[in-house]
Amino acid sequence: MNASKFDIADYLDSEEMIAEYLNTVLEEGDTSDVINAIGYVAKAIGMSKIAEETGMSRPSLYKALSEGAKPQFATIVKVLKAIGGQIQVVPVSAGEKSTTTHRL
Repeated sequence: MNASKFDIADYLDSEEMIAEYLNTVLEEGDTSDVINAIGYVAKAIGMSKIAEETGMSRPSLYKALSEGAKPQFATIVKVLKAIGGQIQVVPVSAGEKSTTTHRL
């Protein structure tokens, strides 16, 4: 039996699904998972399209969003804008505050 490899990008086929996926990953708070998730979304939309909209080359995008990468914040913002997202800060009630700080 030849099973195909699961690729989350195959399921990110609507703006709602993309937003839900990214918000779920952001809530979990792992920086490398967030970067990987943004990469999966970029792949689902099309790296060529994202490269064109960000002014970055495809190889640079792949490198910035690859496993273990530590892209600049400006790169993350550009890619989020290109995929139709944005970063938004909302107040967190005292009972919901995390004791651990995570950085993008």
